[in-house]
Order: sequence, then C-alpha cells, then structure tokens
Amino acid sequence: MENSKISYIETDNSVIINEAYIKWVKKMGDCLEICTKSNGCYTGNKGDTHKICKLNNLSNYHKLNKHFK
Repeated sequence: MENSKISYIETDNSVIINEAYIKWVKKMGDCLEICTKSNGCYTGNKGDTHKICKLNNLSNYHKLNKHFK
C-alpha cells in the first residue's frame, strides 16, 4: 500500500481545496487563479475559479507560486 499524503490549501474566500483536484493555476500579478472543475474554468470574474493573493494568504501563495519560477 502506498503512503500518499493528502494536501489542502485555503483560498482567499476561505474555501479549502484538495491539491489533487487542481486542474490549472494562472499567475495574475500578485495573485494566483485556480481551477478545480474537471471540464475547465473561465478566467476572470465568472465565479468558477478561486484566488490566492500574496497579500491575503502568503503561505499558500508561496506554496503554488514556486512552480512559476
């Protein structure tokens, strides 16, 4: 049996996301936009993505932002 650790992140609006369900992350300045829908998401203010901003959620922002360097 494999020992896999389930990892979660919290978004700016206090939504908890299982990292295994992240489909894509888009960097937008000092914020990250996250899609978790299996059929994709629209960017911007469509309401189907989640945001993590550096100012509001520094630790989770750095956790995902390290993939952009």
